[in-house]
Amino acid sequence: MESGSITDKTLAKSLIKDGHNISDALFNKTLLDMEIMGLVSINWLTKDTRRIEIVSSRQEVDEVEMQDKKTLEKDYEDSFPESQDNI
Repeated sequence: MESGSITDKTLAKSLIKDGHNISDALFNKTLLDMEIMGLVSINWLTKDTRRIEIVSSRQEVDEVEMQDKKTLEKDYEDSFPESQDNI
């Protein structure tokens, strides 16, 4: 197995072994919350198995990428005629 990754089944078994008996619903909600917070990345390996990877660190902000994003947002906002009337 890759460093910093584990399958959902292995994690669930490990939690039970350590005495943490949680419902499937809570387990899945916690994984989703952690993915939304950017702590883990989750990918499907098979129909029933997910790979959970720890996100090592937040990437530094790329200035060019940030400028491109701002330009795209401005172009998008400018594409609506009513937004120009309110300026």
